[in-house]
Amino acid sequence: MSLSFNLIDEPWIPCLRPDNTLIELGLREAILRAHEVREIAAESPLTTGALYRLLLTLLHRVYGPADEDAWLALWQAGRWEAGPLDAYLGRWRDRFDLFDPQHPFLQRADPRAGSVPAAVVVPELWSRRNPTLFQHYVEDLGIALTPPQAARAMLATLSFGLAGTSGLGTNYTFAPCVDGAVFLAEGDSLFETLCLNLARYPRPEDGPDDRPAWEVDDPSQPRRDRPLGRLDLYTWPNRNILLIPESHGGSVVVREATMAPNLPLHPDVLDPMKCFRVDAKRGHLPLRFTEERALWRDVTVLLAATESSRPPLAAWWLRRLAEWGYLPRGRRLRFVAMGMANDQAKVNFIRAERLPLPLEYLAEKALVDAIEEALRLAEEVARQLWGAAQTLARVLLSPENGGTDAREPRREDVASLTGQWAVERHYWSRLELPFRELLVALPGDLTGSRLAWRETLRTRACEALEWVCRSFEQDLRRIKAVVRARDQLRTGLARVLRTEGS
Repeated sequence: MSLSFNLIDEPWIPCLRPDNTLIELGLREAILRAHEVREIAAESPLTTGALYRLLLTLLHRVYGPADEDAWLALWQAGRWEAGPLDAYLGRWRDRFDLFDPQHPFLQRADPRAGSVPAAVVVPELWSRRNPTLFQHYVEDLGIALTPPQAARAMLATLSFGLAGTSGLGTNYTFAPCVDGAVFLAEGDSLFETLCLNLARYPRPEDGPDDRPAWEVDDPSQPRRDRPLGRLDLYTWPNRNILLIPESHGGSVVVREATMAPNLPLHPDVLDPMKCFRVDAKRGHLPLRFTEERALWRDVTVLLAATESSRPPLAAWWLRRLAEWGYLPRGRRLRFVAMGMANDQAKVNFIRAERLPLPLEYLAEKALVDAIEEALRLAEEVARQLWGAAQTLARVLLSPENGGTDAREPRREDVASLTGQWAVERHYWSRLELPFRELLVALPGDLTGSRLAWRETLRTRACEALEWVCRSFEQDLRRIKAVVRARDQLRTGLARVLRTEGS
């Protein structure tokens, strides 16, 4: 019996309606009804990011747009025209069948690979290299994926699969989206989001042979480590995956799959959906999620192309649209970042973060300068807070600290104590919401917003230190340490946060 699940018509893409109810749509409906739904909302940010890349690939192939005027016509229509999409999908219909016997969607059998449990293509589930995240399946026990689950998991693995050993003679390399967060500009509907990220296509770097992998009989050919263009990159065959369907109780499930390494991607390929810092020695460094630093602290890298930064393609495109008057500069959008923090072949966490994006920032350098100043002040205040915490720890460990016969405590003891307090983490975690408010308020009140931000920094730093000092202030032997730390922080803040004329 031939099993089939065609992604064009079958529901498999999870979308949120404006009323927050969830609906699953096929590829055709997800595009043609994009103006009716708010966003894609898959089981994890990795899957959501992979689905957006898929839809953008298909839209570029069908609609372009060749230039800004072509884009404006798409935007003003407010929905995607069915005719071009149906013509394209009709031509390639068999290639969108997840279980097609000749060309299953984005899959390829590899004679080196034997069948393994389907959990290997689900990034969030435990596998040989990862701890269990969010779920409690075990690879050896196996799971049964429905066709929609299997399709989404395969896409996520092709975009976010980790490097590691394969046991097949060659090792897995990182999939295109692993090293760095993937950024999208978000509008008020799925249609707006897709259109805002549909930058001019082709561009000079998109070669004449660029095409999505489903149009090629063997995506591994020609052998290469650099993409032929944007569509080749968005469907890059980093792995040869083959889902193995079976009939179970009248339904189709996937319990097994095969997977083997395929084309590695050269490390200097710059993904258009990523944001990069430019280092004189190390080159382009992608902005990524870390446990120690939230992405909002690097928002200026998103806003302007400079000698030290390269924003994602969407930011460049939005700037052009605002400059040409195709989008009003007062329009407020959002940037969403999706991705993971990983340590070699282990996922530490998976995350999505959103930031407001008034378009004025893409057109007015003074606003970007003001945000850079705000973040610089926040860093300087953090250094003052760290110094005060160091003083608190040293005096607590050596109450005679500062006297002629005082014993200086060991550096590792001071570090251990301040590490337990985590005052900087306390400080930064309470700045995220005020910073979002600053981003929104700054274009309308440059002077007032900057003054309010300075007071916010002063308040949050003092709160962070008091959070630690409260546990010591009732102990007379430790009051000296508390007083010295408070005085040091107060003096440092007065110096850092003084305003012009003060």
